[in-house]
Amino acid sequence: MTISNNSGPMLNRSKKAAVKKFSKISLTLSLTITSVLLITGCGKYNELSAEFAPIPPAAEPTQDLAYTYGIRPFYLVKDMDDSPLKDQLLACKGQMPSKTNFSIAHRGAPLQFPEHTYDSYFASAQMGAGISECDVTFTEDGDLVCRHAQNDLHTTTNILMTKLVDQCTVPPIIDANGILTNAENIECRTSDISAKEFKSLTGKMDAANLQATSISEYMDATVSWRTDLYSQNGELLTLKEHINLARSLGMKHTPELKAPVVDMPFNGYSLDAYRQQLIDTYKTASVPANEVYPQSFNIEDLDYWIKNEPAFGANAIYLMDDSNETAIGKTFDNNNPATWKHSLINIKARGINTIAPPPWILVTVNDNGKLVPSVYAEQAKANSLDIITWSLERSGPLADSGGWYYSGLGDVINNDGDIMNYIDVLAQQVGVRGIFSDWPATVSYYANCKGLK
Repeated sequence: MTISNNSGPMLNRSKKAAVKKFSKISLTLSLTITSVLLITGCGKYNELSAEFAPIPPAAEPTQDLAYTYGIRPFYLVKDMDDSPLKDQLLACKGQMPSKTNFSIAHRGAPLQFPEHTYDSYFASAQMGAGISECDVTFTEDGDLVCRHAQNDLHTTTNILMTKLVDQCTVPPIIDANGILTNAENIECRTSDISAKEFKSLTGKMDAANLQATSISEYMDATVSWRTDLYSQNGELLTLKEHINLARSLGMKHTPELKAPVVDMPFNGYSLDAYRQQLIDTYKTASVPANEVYPQSFNIEDLDYWIKNEPAFGANAIYLMDDSNETAIGKTFDNNNPATWKHSLINIKARGINTIAPPPWILVTVNDNGKLVPSVYAEQAKANSLDIITWSLERSGPLADSGGWYYSGLGDVINNDGDIMNYIDVLAQQVGVRGIFSDWPATVSYYANCKGLK
């Protein structure tokens, strides 16, 4: 899940049979031990230029999970202003964490784990997320892999510190004095490399210093409110591996077809072939259509699935925001239908059953300074459209109102605890069916407390 101009700035591991008894092992403990060993034994990017052996598929038998909220939901509830909702959420502090489809893992758990990596996905499952997202793009040899964008390898992996850097669309340029001179223009695509080469990379927190004068400075750019503590073992996954992992964790699937940045057809590979390959991958893996929610910001992708794969198309999700749903010559206003590219009547008439706007499109502030459903949300419900929303906890501390994801909400969002009020309005008044979050435990805690399955 992403937006074109507001997304985040950005294992070689052994999977032992003991993972079957993971319910008695703390994921945090194992990652902490790994971090200590790596920190004491090598530098942050030690030997990253070496060739990495491809990592075996992340296919595992069904795993027992130790569901956990961690400390964040309790911190957020404590930070809420006094209210009946705060009292209700505090009263649930002793509840047993459990899985809920209301909680959707956005790229795993990228608030603290590198997005679309094994550890990120596993952490999201432990936090109770019932649905797992793989943003889908393709490699040079036509395999489907999990990446937020086709052209983000330079910000989300260690490719710049490997020999594969020479295959990048725009590799870094180092002058005679050893200075990086094109930090703003570096671009590395999944379509620049094979699936085997993709699997040799290691994921990192999505970030880049565009004013950097060295590769290490370029890569060492994680924002202060995230962390690199869990960035040591960033195993990347293909779509097939993600399907196997999600199934082993008892999760449903929501793949997002990412817009290609290469001209299509690409080496004879058409856009329709790309659309079909996504669905075929689930069919080959014998995943029932009712457990798959394919997504896209391109409404024509949904048109294709509805026409050619109606069982999967029935669950397809139209992702939208002001970048793809603003009428020509207008500024998007969630309370003014004249500014919307498609009427909600039209969207429903195309056979689309579910839309997914960001939360600020679904919520507005009334004259009494209260969060209430927007006209857009009311019209969606009037047209019998199911609604999910994305993505909470992609912003830093909310004392400064939280940025784009809280657009137009002014002083109503002014502290971290307000995220719980936001969730409550989305769930109880807007009636969303699920919420994407970069830290699923927050949504899971609310959903478990409110009995949302």
